[in-house]
Amino acid sequence: MADRRPTLEDVAALAGVGRGTASRAINGSARVSERARAAVLRAVRDLGYVPDAAARTLAGGRAAPSGTLALVLAEEPGRRFEQPFLGRLLDGITAAADAARTAVALHYAPSGGERAALARRLREPRTDGVLLLSTLPREPLAGVLERAGVPTVTAGRPAGVAPGEAGDAGYVDADNRGGSRRATEHLVGGGRRRIATIAGPPERSVGADRLAGYRRALGDRPELVAFGDFTEAGGMLAMRRLLDRRADLDAVFAASDVMAAGALRELERQGRRVPDDVAVVGFEDAAPRRPTRPMLTTVHQPTERMGRAMVEMLLASLGTAPEDREPVICRTGLVLRRTA
Repeated sequence: MADRRPTLEDVAALAGVGRGTASRAINGSARVSERARAAVLRAVRDLGYVPDAAARTLAGGRAAPSGTLALVLAEEPGRRFEQPFLGRLLDGITAAADAARTAVALHYAPSGGERAALARRLREPRTDGVLLLSTLPREPLAGVLERAGVPTVTAGRPAGVAPGEAGDAGYVDADNRGGSRRATEHLVGGGRRRIATIAGPPERSVGADRLAGYRRALGDRPELVAFGDFTEAGGMLAMRRLLDRRADLDAVFAASDVMAAGALRELERQGRRVPDDVAVVGFEDAAPRRPTRPMLTTVHQPTERMGRAMVEMLLASLGTAPEDREPVICRTGLVLRRTA
């Protein structure tokens, strides 16, 4: 081991345990048997292992924190964060950070080699942890940072992680399945019988979860499902496809307010009255760029509270393994207005 610095994987292999168990043992988690803990600490001593995050020590968990969290925005090439919920999420993040007397440094995550350079910078001691907001279907940065010893919390459940399970990083999410199910059941209760949905991208957990909630209420009706991309233009196009496919539909649940706004524009263009001919329900309840006409019935997600919870989770979990961070799922509720 003289030619390189020992890693957590080396410790786990020598101790005969998994990587997660080794991490929990080093960070003092109660979820490790005394036998495993002793084996891990023995391996740490024999190898001379020190965690990658220089802000930690084996004796005290970590040294005094720097007082700075990194907020990383990662998105698909050619797109910008224009979703209304982002402002409220940032409000929650900054409010919680201010209350904890913690600074937040904003980083934009580029692609390719520049992203690798960002990951290296975030591993430096001046960053206590990372808040990650990504629109990418599969975001590798969270796993890269956690494996390097940088605590990370993501906005939304990472793709590939089952609902309720811990992933490579902690996460805070809304009850997307429950909210979309209640929205669809509201339409059913209002006498609607041909209820379509404009779903988000299925490769993203938020899109898959909101579609799953719709299907839980109605079952699988592929002819009544069209996919959008969480943009107003995408909502318009999906609404047009649905009307071409099922001209007799009488309701639509859109997986975001932005796509619902696009659906309303297309319905107006085609001379459909809302809610008389077609009822519409959205999801998020974030302030739109311009008010919809009629005012949109939607599922409220507590976006500002989610931002606060991200900071609280990250600060509370510094020095713990990601497996010890229970996901936080925020409750949603239906807000009745004029479209349904």
